[in-house]
Amino acid sequence: MLTLTENASTIVREITTQASGADEAGLRIALESTPEPAFAISATDGPQPGDATLEQDGATVYLDAGAATELDDKVLDASIDPQGGVEFALGLQG
Repeated sequence: MLTLTENASTIVREITTQASGADEAGLRIALESTPEPAFAISATDGPQPGDATLEQDGATVYLDAGAATELDDKVLDASIDPQGGVEFALGLQG
């Protein structure tokens, strides 16, 4: 299953706290239907039917079935760029 770095957990918690006050608020990752794997990332109040749930260090991430399969052996990292935007990066689990 996908894992999060400490930075990613912190940023996901901040995004979901600012976007929603819902108890089940989290970040949702969905696989887009494109030739190369691409992902749509959005804040959400809760999971969609069939989503896998990842909870790590107080951060909640929901993965649709396609994303869960594609990201099974990956690590999600996140950082803030100089303009204040969030950048996500994927790496292989070590």
